[in-house]
Amino acid sequence: MKVLITGAAGFIGMHVAERLLARGDEVVGVDNLNDYYDVSLKRARLARLTPQAGFRHVDLDIADRPGMAALFAQERPQGVINLAAQAGVRYSLKNPHAYVDSNVVGFVNVLEGCRHAGCEHLVFASSSSVYGGNTRMPFSEHDNVDHPVSLYAATKKANELMAHSYSHLYGLAATGLRFFTVYGPMGRPDMAYFSFTKAILAGTPIDIFNHGRMMRDFTYIDDITESVLRVLDRPATANPAYVKDSPDPATSWAPWRVFNIGNHQPVDLMAFVGALEQALGVEAKKNFLPMQDGDVPATYADTADLQALTGFQPATEVNDGVTKFVAWYRNYYGV
Repeated sequence: MKVLITGAAGFIGMHVAERLLARGDEVVGVDNLNDYYDVSLKRARLARLTPQAGFRHVDLDIADRPGMAALFAQERPQGVINLAAQAGVRYSLKNPHAYVDSNVVGFVNVLEGCRHAGCEHLVFASSSSVYGGNTRMPFSEHDNVDHPVSLYAATKKANELMAHSYSHLYGLAATGLRFFTVYGPMGRPDMAYFSFTKAILAGTPIDIFNHGRMMRDFTYIDDITESVLRVLDRPATANPAYVKDSPDPATSWAPWRVFNIGNHQPVDLMAFVGALEQALGVEAKKNFLPMQDGDVPATYADTADLQALTGFQPATEVNDGVTKFVAWYRNYYGV
C-alpha cells in the first residue's frame, strides 16, 4: 500500500520507512529537517531512504496548511503514520510555542488530510509522558491520563483527543501509540543515553537527575518498528463492549484506540548507565542533581493490549540494545 510518514527523517520515522520499503510498500516521507538537533544526522537518515525504490521525500512542515492539503490531495495514501512532532519534555519548558505549532496545529492538518483523502488508517505517535503524575505501575492504557506534568505531554494527550473526535465524526480509524523511551542506532542526540555516550567518551561529567533514583522502560528501536507495522496492518475498530456510563480511556464506540509500546521491563537509570560504561569500556564521571521540572521518577508499560492485538511484545534486553547503539555511535562518529 501507499503509506505517508511524517517525520520520515526522524529516528523512528527512518526505521519504520525502511521496514515498509523492505516489504514492498510505497512510502511518501514528509519532513522539514528542522534544526532542533543536528540536521546532518537527519540528512544521513534520509540518505539511507532516498536511493530505495518506492520512496519519495517531500520537504514540508506539517504546520503548513495549504501544503499539507495539496500533498494529501495528490498522494491519497491508504495509511498514514504521523511521527512528526516537536519532541523533548525539557525543551517544552523553554519554547512552548514550538509544541503548539507542530504537535497541535500540525496534527490537525494531518487529521484533515486523512479525512479528505479517505485514509484507511491513521497511526500516530503519542508518548508515555501522557501518564504524567500517575504513580500506579505498570502504566495502563485503561487508566485516566488527565494530569500531564509538561506541555509536551499535554500536546500528546491533545493528539489522542483530537484523533478521537475525527474517529467519531468521520469514521477515521485512528490508533495512538504511547512510546516509552526509545533508543538505538541513529537515535536522537537530545536523548539522555545519547548525550551520556558523548560525555563519557569526552571524559566530561554526565548529569544524573533525581540523584539517580529513576526508572525507565527503555524500548529498543527494532521493537518499536515491529510494533508500528503490526498495528498499522490492523486498523482500529469500534469496541462493541464500550459502555458510555463507565468509559474506558483505551477504546471507544468510535474506531479509535491507544496502545503502550514499551519493553515492560523498567530499568534503573544507574543500571542503564552501567550498561553504557561496559559497552564503552569507560567509567562515567557523574554529577548527581535534583529532579527536573516536567520529569517523572519512573515509567513502566503494561503491554498486554498490544500483545493481544498483534501477538508481539517488545523484549530486547537493555545490554543487547546498548551494545548495538554504542557500536553504531563509534562507527558513525569515528570515536
